[in-house]
Amino acid sequence: MLRVIVADDHPVVREGLRAMLDAEPDLEVVGEAASGAEAVALTARLRPDVVLMDLRMPGTDGVTATGEIAAAGDARVLVVTTYDTDADILRAVEAGATGYLLKDTPRRELAEAVRAAARGETVLAPPVARKLVSRVRLPAVESPTPRELEVLAQVAKGLSNVDIGRELHISEATVKTHLVRIFEKLGVSDRTAAVTKAIGQGLLPPP
Repeated sequence: MLRVIVADDHPVVREGLRAMLDAEPDLEVVGEAASGAEAVALTARLRPDVVLMDLRMPGTDGVTATGEIAAAGDARVLVVTTYDTDADILRAVEAGATGYLLKDTPRRELAEAVRAAARGETVLAPPVARKLVSRVRLPAVESPTPRELEVLAQVAKGLSNVDIGRELHISEATVKTHLVRIFEKLGVSDRTAAVTKAIGQGLLPPP
């Protein structure tokens, strides 16, 4: 029997995943976690073969929990989420996730993915695989620096250049310089587009 832990902050989702997996003769859900921290603690205690991990949970998020579980070598982590943005996928894979599935994955495919993950095989939903391949083929693009993201976060709040300068204790000219560089790196031409794209890429939290 392959032992599985389901980590998701929505009880209905956990119940659904448990029902799908428990219907398989060789899979057994041995625990449920409602947060990343709970998933890490439960994994260390129960030593499952695979952890099904949601990405966005209160407190410790799924990416952080994935990194801790992968580093400890206690189990394989298979991300199961509704989010398929480039930033989410890359963060999860870089943290050590063995696979990345979306929550609309059929039961049979989910069960096979758990078995494959337990064997150490990489499992990716087709849309996720396509995004990763496209990302690899694209030339490397420089990301905004932490300081530039601080400026953009203030833009997202609706602050003017003058107000951003006061908030961050920098001159208005420096704010403008940061914005020009942000526009170049994100491939946009205005403030609204920069904020929208940054949120879409996971560089800024959603409003």
